Amino acid sequence: MIVAFSVTPLGVGEDVGEYVADAVRVVRASGLPHRTDAMFTSIEGEWDQVMDVVRRAVAVVEERAPRVSLVLKADIRPGVTDGLTSKVETVERHLA
Repeated sequence: MIVAFSVTPLGVGEDVGEYVADAVRVVRASGLPHRTDAMFTSIEGEWDQVMDVVRRAVAVVEERAPRVSLVLKADIRPGVTDGLTSKVETVERHLA
């Protein structure tokens, strides 16, 4: 499964980069395949693994922010691995 998620601290002002960096550190330390862009972090793995990482990423932001917003989108396809790469490669192949 692939989960794209965004964790946003609320009530801490406009500059939230350091809070987001804390969440991304949790994702990177997980060892699961992941990719971060300007809007979301995507992570790939089994349901329990991925949801545990999301939970911990929210928790680390929650430690410092009075309120946290979580946006999450999931692609649940049992048996598919390396979806982070293969989905993008498929689109690129069609663009070529």
